[in-house]
Amino acid sequence: MPGPMIGQPFAMPMVKPFLPKALQPWLYLACAVVFQLVNTIFLGSIQQMVGSTQLMQEDIMFVFICGEVGVAMPFPLLFRLKFRFTNRQLELFAVGGMTACLLLTLALFNLTDVHQTMPLLCLLSYACGYFKLMATFEIFSNIQLWMTPKRDFRIFFPLLYMVVLGDISASSWISQQLTYYTGSWQSMQWLLVALLLVVLLFMYVATRPFRFMKPLPFISIDWLGLVLWSLSLLMAIWIFLYGEHYNWADSGVWRSVLLVEVAVVVLTLWRMFHIRHPYISPRAFGYKTLVPILLMFAAAEVMNSTPQVLQNAYTGAVMHWGMLSLSGLNLVSLAGCVTGCLFCLWWMKMTRQPYTRLLTVGFGLLLCYQVAMYFLVFPGLPLEALVVPTFLRSFGYSIFFTTLTVYLEELMPFHHFFMGLTICGFIRNGLVANITEGVYGYLLRLHVMDNLVSAHPYTPEMSLLAAIKLLFGVTCLGGCAFMLLLMLWHVGPVRSTLKRLPYWGKVGQAMRKELGR
Repeated sequence: MPGPMIGQPFAMPMVKPFLPKALQPWLYLACAVVFQLVNTIFLGSIQQMVGSTQLMQEDIMFVFICGEVGVAMPFPLLFRLKFRFTNRQLELFAVGGMTACLLLTLALFNLTDVHQTMPLLCLLSYACGYFKLMATFEIFSNIQLWMTPKRDFRIFFPLLYMVVLGDISASSWISQQLTYYTGSWQSMQWLLVALLLVVLLFMYVATRPFRFMKPLPFISIDWLGLVLWSLSLLMAIWIFLYGEHYNWADSGVWRSVLLVEVAVVVLTLWRMFHIRHPYISPRAFGYKTLVPILLMFAAAEVMNSTPQVLQNAYTGAVMHWGMLSLSGLNLVSLAGCVTGCLFCLWWMKMTRQPYTRLLTVGFGLLLCYQVAMYFLVFPGLPLEALVVPTFLRSFGYSIFFTTLTVYLEELMPFHHFFMGLTICGFIRNGLVANITEGVYGYLLRLHVMDNLVSAHPYTPEMSLLAAIKLLFGVTCLGGCAFMLLLMLWHVGPVRSTLKRLPYWGKVGQAMRKELGR
């Protein structure tokens, strides 16, 4: 049965014809926006959760990060799922799974002893992230020709990340508003359950089974490798997230987790090199361009992590601004993300300059945030002064995120590109951010104590303010050094040799041949 997947003009044969054709892709895009809002935990209401549950802030953060890891891990499986099941089957399964995860999470938080359910909360958060990516990929893979009829990544990725990055800021703002006006942090979860039920009804009523090729057998999948990679990443995150709580190596629990982490990583790598179809192929790590991309992702995450520790400490412990006052900064961040993605779209389509210059612009904006915060941090700062730095930071981060993804696709073959996204997800989805936040938290505590015991007549608030300013200054110096390296690194424009995404039918045929061998 012909369709858009094998080179025909754009159409959505999986949607029943009673819906107007012009409306079909917009409805699918609206579903993707809903999916990207979904989480079992929302950082915008984390303080209210700490106050109303028996969990520490580290516990709630770890549950949230499990969802982030769940989003990073499914990439190598996405095409296997697409070529085995129909769009209708995948969407009904994924949307139903997200709904069940949210409802079960709400039920567990209502139990008397929430501590006993931490493993289950982490598992539900991970599964919810997994379903979230599955559903989002199915949406965008079916409206891609509508977004860019020529399958041009210079158009596709900026538009994609407008939804992905924009929804991160939007979800925090919505959760803060609902928490404040309803008095319950669970309001956001209930809102998403209602929206997901509407999407589930839409998928059930408005879609039909459709295949553009014979289904591939669901075999030769390294499920154990998926579990081992996930455990390796989650345990590494745990080590840095709980380091301050357990006082690092002074704790036997922390040392035990570290030893287990080393053993799991060794087992994961051994399995990757000794089975025929590993979850992540060793060849995916062998591309010489992958390391610079990972380093740049890591640099962006380091620069983007200071708001979570330094800015939050300043706005909370020094300025004593409340949740509703700070919620407006999420709207500023949303505007920065959208503007940054549109800027990438303009740069990639209208200029012929090397993409390294675009990366330099993005990192320069991240550095501007650090410099601005270094000079702005003082006790009498008005809240409006944080608008411009917040906008610049989100603008620069969206440029970095979008451009590096385009680079990754160009520099890796398509059959390894999705493995490369998971490898980059190790950096983007929690690991580097938590390492940096753990280090910043440790240094912040250390400098506060040094200031208090020094000969200077510091009050606790002044000591904290001086430590925050010092760490912003150190970040500025490190950012300037990396900026210099980035300006010296010149690579020809990728745009002149940019590959196009192959048609799904060709991808499916290649996977069928691989399975046949």
